[in-house]
Amino acid sequence: MKTLRILRHAKSSWEDVGHGDHDRPLAPRGQRAAKKLAKHLRRQKLPAVTVLCSSATRARETLALIAPALGPHSKLLIEDGLYAASAEELLDRLRRVPEPAESVMVIGHNPGLQDLALTLAANGAKRSRAMEDFPTGALATLQIDVARWRDLGPGDAEIVDYVVPRDL
Repeated sequence: MKTLRILRHAKSSWEDVGHGDHDRPLAPRGQRAAKKLAKHLRRQKLPAVTVLCSSATRARETLALIAPALGPHSKLLIEDGLYAASAEELLDRLRRVPEPAESVMVIGHNPGLQDLALTLAANGAKRSRAMEDFPTGALATLQIDVARWRDLGPGDAEIVDYVVPRDL
């Protein structure tokens, strides 16, 4: 059994029109939300996690705020290819996660992340909630029934937890 956490970056700021989309920072609300997510993750006492994070500023800032809550031996990777990636591109990247990684977190953007969660997840109550809404700061935790990441495909997972910052 493998675990995949899909985290949409926290709320970004639109105040400085001089920033391109890739370079938008977190808004104060996003910073508060990421800190709430960090507390939530800390309570879960995560084992070592491989984190695949978009290179966008708002995604990297989200990672910086939650990183202290991740296992001490977590591997943090910032990747340009995750910026605005489609579900298919994200799935392809997950299939290239080296073994024996058991737990992976992807931090990125919609619509790709929501589409990935819905593609991987079999039916269930938590899937229905993720289908309705995947706002900034949404975190879906999926249990995956495959032995190797390269075998990951549609319907191989179940969303076992789904939280948004306003509920924490």
